[in-house]
Amino acid sequence: MPYHLARTAWSPRRILAERTAHCLEGAIFAAASLRALGFPPLLLDLEAVQDTDHVVAVFRIDGRWGAIAKSNFAGLRYREPVYRDLRELAMSYFDAYMNLRGERTLRAYSAPVDLSRFDRRHAGWMTTPAELWWVAEHLAVIPHRSLLTPRMTRRLSTVDRRSRSAALVGHRKH
Repeated sequence: MPYHLARTAWSPRRILAERTAHCLEGAIFAAASLRALGFPPLLLDLEAVQDTDHVVAVFRIDGRWGAIAKSNFAGLRYREPVYRDLRELAMSYFDAYMNLRGERTLRAYSAPVDLSRFDRRHAGWMTTPAELWWVAEHLAVIPHRSLLTPRMTRRLSTVDRRSRSAALVGHRKH
């Protein structure tokens, strides 16, 4: 499914109709798909500076965390369920999480948000044709846990040109 650049928050139904999605929509679609397979529909927000946040659907198998994600950057997609905890999973995105200037931008992660908690208030969120801006709004206001100390942040190097080019394979420009 191709990546699209738009200010939208499509539901899984709309994503199927349009046959395209961006990061938030891909995570919502993955959470709905995981729910259909018997997993809780969980989202995790990865917070960045000088960059956009990234949302992933997370799941557990045999006590280990994995993630499903849609991204314009090659290294910010799927993760096998091999991570002991959510911090370890979030850190697996660190090296590939960069802006177009090559700055490492990942700084924090949220607790998982179980979308089933919204079933009463937003019944039919998986099948509505309406947009799901309430998901993005919720992710923006929940607490996030820092991944780096201020000292670590000051010492960060930029990503070399070759790694930046690799990350951008398949990148769709604005």
